[in-house]
Amino acid sequence: MPETTERTGRGRDRKDDRSGDRSGDRNGEGRGERADERWDDGLIARRAAERIAAAVPVGPEGGDGAGAADGGIGGSIGGSYGGGLRHRLDALHELVGLSRTRVEGEALDEAGRVLDEAAARQRLSSRHTVVALAGATGSGKSTLFNALAGVAVSETGLRRPTTSAPLALTWSEGAAGLLDRLGVPGRLRRRPLAGGTADAALQSLVLIDLPDHDSAVTAHRDQVDRALGLVDAVIWVVDPEKYADAALHERYLRPLAGHAEVTFVVLNQIDRLGAEAAELVLDDLRRLLDEDGMALGEHGEPGATVLPVSALTGEGVPELRELLARFVQDRTAPERRIAADIDAAAARLRPVYVADGRPGLGERSREEFTGRLAVAVGAQAAGEAAERVWRRGAIRACGSPWLRLYRWYERLRAHGATDPRLESPVEDELTARQRVEQAVRIVADEAARGLPAPWAQAVRETAARGAAGLPEALDELAAGLGDPAARPPRPAWWPAAVLAQVLMTLLQLFGALWLVGQIVGVVEPGLLPPVLVMLGGIVGGPLVEWACESAVKGPARRYGQEAERKLAEAAAACGRARVLDPVAAELMRYREVREQYAKVAGPRPSARIVGAGMGRRGAPRLGATRAGARVR
Repeated sequence: MPETTERTGRGRDRKDDRSGDRSGDRNGEGRGERADERWDDGLIARRAAERIAAAVPVGPEGGDGAGAADGGIGGSIGGSYGGGLRHRLDALHELVGLSRTRVEGEALDEAGRVLDEAAARQRLSSRHTVVALAGATGSGKSTLFNALAGVAVSETGLRRPTTSAPLALTWSEGAAGLLDRLGVPGRLRRRPLAGGTADAALQSLVLIDLPDHDSAVTAHRDQVDRALGLVDAVIWVVDPEKYADAALHERYLRPLAGHAEVTFVVLNQIDRLGAEAAELVLDDLRRLLDEDGMALGEHGEPGATVLPVSALTGEGVPELRELLARFVQDRTAPERRIAADIDAAAARLRPVYVADGRPGLGERSREEFTGRLAVAVGAQAAGEAAERVWRRGAIRACGSPWLRLYRWYERLRAHGATDPRLESPVEDELTARQRVEQAVRIVADEAARGLPAPWAQAVRETAARGAAGLPEALDELAAGLGDPAARPPRPAWWPAAVLAQVLMTLLQLFGALWLVGQIVGVVEPGLLPPVLVMLGGIVGGPLVEWACESAVKGPARRYGQEAERKLAEAAAACGRARVLDPVAAELMRYREVREQYAKVAGPRPSARIVGAGMGRRGAPRLGATRAGARVR
């Protein structure tokens, strides 16, 4: 209904005891709970335990629901709503509680209004059905009101003093609370004349004559908008001249298309038309309603009722009274009205809760995120460095001293050289902090892809909070693990390899001394033995070095991989704790509110929903067919 409806107790921080602790004032449950109990607003809101309360019997004839002032719905005459509606209201209440910190308050205002109005209506009489007569100036609304009353209780004509406030007509006692809620003063409350069985069938009816919705007085239009948000059903009175008025269709009928089951559209003043002309106008009225998206109650289907009457001659009035009698005796109008309000609120909230596709973090996204963190923390570089240090240590320990001397000389030359090719290249890659921020941004975008805007923003903010101290945490983590290349372990066979290299070196020295001794004449001449000894040492040294280098490849690779794995796993654990787990919790929270929204929205209706601009058979809007009747 229009947004001008007064909102009792509505607000983003509305306490749970106003609209009921979980169901609160809506279904009579939770009367023994603490009044200040609030919903848990953590990442995963805890569901309140369902409580079973005995239903309160309906009060005696003449009760008006004043017992609500005693402190809750539990003592009201209205009793509990039906199971389906009660569950939807519970889900809507929990949905609002779970969404307070994620969704803007304005988006939840309509849901809060529905909860407040449902609780307020339940506290009042369930035996009465409030039906409003609404229409434009000159539509004959007040004449029809008098015809239904059987007595002139509403003044007609150009001057109508009572149009400054709604005029009420009640067929029985007990509706005082409902009229107080509507703001109908006591001086404007009337009783109809006794009408026998016809009036007996209307005992539960409360009929309200509203001011003209197109009144020049703004206060009158505001009263109409407010009352339309509170009544159980509406009878729209139109006349052959203004039935196509754009203000009526665009301001009221089109926004209230979802309330078709509690809507009557009465074409008044058919006495001014011939039979054929009346049928043409009725067909055009049905077409316009269908274009507004309002389902019509034809062929036994639920929807709005369209009826021709003449309040002046009485034609069609008995049929309207009979329809109203069956409508109020059914006593389901309040629940149907609230259900339509929930549908409207759910439709407005759909962009906030319904995502495109299946949002979430897949295993691939998680692995890519941890892989980016491993690169940022330098896990691969650390592993390669550890492998090189292991291999270099083996070569140094087991290598030939002559080769080591040569390599030392080469390093000395390279260190003192000025060749620009030997200078370190300028660092042009991303820094570790930039890599971390990029990894977080990518995973946040992947997690938020397809989410409604509030929840996508919440996911990104959660990831950003986790990334705030992540680079520093990764640095501390790497420092805590130490440099795996600083002191690599040595295998057990290294001493034997070193001893073999020492023996090869001694053989070379022994062979050389042997030759020198032969040259100076100290040792008997014999060139072949010392040469062979010396050659064995010369060849054996590189062979030992090559064997050690080959033997160390496997352990060095495994050592580097182990160092890389430890650092990558530590970085991944840090990233999960700071980013992935909070994001996953936020996504779980969204799934929870999405489930609640599905309960609020209810099952998708099987009936065809006709949108604005489409006819009853899905045909495009006929702008030329009697469209000239629409007054702009």
